Amino acid sequence: MTLPPDTRPKPEIPVPAPPSRTWKASLASLANQQPAAEELSRIQDAVLDGERISQADALYLHENADLALLGDLADTVRKRKHPEGLVTYIVDRNINPTNVCVTDCGFCAFYRPPKHDEAYVLDREVILDKVRATAELGGRQLLMQGGHHPKIKSDWWCDLISDIRSKFPAINCHALSAPELDFLSVIEKRPVQEIISELKDAGLGSVPGAGAEILVERVRKIIAPKKTDTDRWLEVHRHVHEAGLRSSATMMFGNVETAPERIEHLKRLRDLQDQTGGFTAFACWNTQPDGVPEEHLYPRRTTPTQYLRVNAVARIFLDNFDNVQTSYVTQGMKMSQVSLRFGCNDFGGTMLEENVVSAAGCFHLESIQKIERVIESAGFLPRQRNSWYGIVDDRHDGPTHPQDAEEARICSPAVEA
Repeated sequence: MTLPPDTRPKPEIPVPAPPSRTWKASLASLANQQPAAEELSRIQDAVLDGERISQADALYLHENADLALLGDLADTVRKRKHPEGLVTYIVDRNINPTNVCVTDCGFCAFYRPPKHDEAYVLDREVILDKVRATAELGGRQLLMQGGHHPKIKSDWWCDLISDIRSKFPAINCHALSAPELDFLSVIEKRPVQEIISELKDAGLGSVPGAGAEILVERVRKIIAPKKTDTDRWLEVHRHVHEAGLRSSATMMFGNVETAPERIEHLKRLRDLQDQTGGFTAFACWNTQPDGVPEEHLYPRRTTPTQYLRVNAVARIFLDNFDNVQTSYVTQGMKMSQVSLRFGCNDFGGTMLEENVVSAAGCFHLESIQKIERVIESAGFLPRQRNSWYGIVDDRHDGPTHPQDAEEARICSPAVEA
């Protein structure tokens, strides 16, 4: 229940007015006036010529370009990278082996502290039954993440992943976010590189990009003060890439961050991708504020146009990311369909199960058939993929690689070093 204004607890760190309350979308008429028109034209020409835009250019687009221009530029970049007109998706399941977490993020409605009445750790047979059901439906991926459980260590995860790998070799374990890997390193007092190596040997095939939120310390100290900091999140992904594994990258916006901080987040991702080449895709979504522990600190949910705007700017700015994924679970099918013309070329996973954002009242899981219909009605060809964006679809007569984690191993300055 929302507290009356005069009794609301105050955050320890001053929080500027969130962008959803202070920022208004640019009007097309204003964008056509000098000097904005000249600056937007310069940036537009650079994008159309395939040039890399600067951090300042990205911020200018975010703050001044009208939605139509952003959509057009983002769609141009998508076509350049994916001229064949495919939109991919993966048949997967999101399994959360535990909801116990000690990081106490105020935006998370899913977690429970240790010894809470609703805290759980799934039995191995329960997990394997879920995997079996996924395999029977042709699933290719398990997105496995839990909380930061103080008593579940890397040997538990290695045993689980090895067991899944031996019983269901066609399914990739896409598991353990950077903060979870970092937490294992802390509680076991071991280098995270050792933990990543052991998990890889057990069968870990790729790492999800969760826990990034906004990669700016001012924001993280407000919304997730106990979670892995910005530099460490990036460092863990660097080690993942050095080990020859691929990972995804994410951004959760629309909380207390400013527009420049959104662009700073994207810049940190682009810089690491320049160095390692290890990110397969980028996905963003807006904060789901309903029913979270610190709901009183968060602004109203951002608008659909804000989602399209941020998504388009990301596609334009992240020129070294091949894939941008929509988030139909948070945005719904109609908005995700629109986002296919705002830079997205991937529809994400079918998520035969989802527990985290649904805990905040956001629940938009759909059937494979409906996902394909939505993709087709947007003018694209739907194709199933694997975790590394290799096509695994009988309808496809073009390149299908990479087919597994080994084929997806990267040759990069970070690995060679």
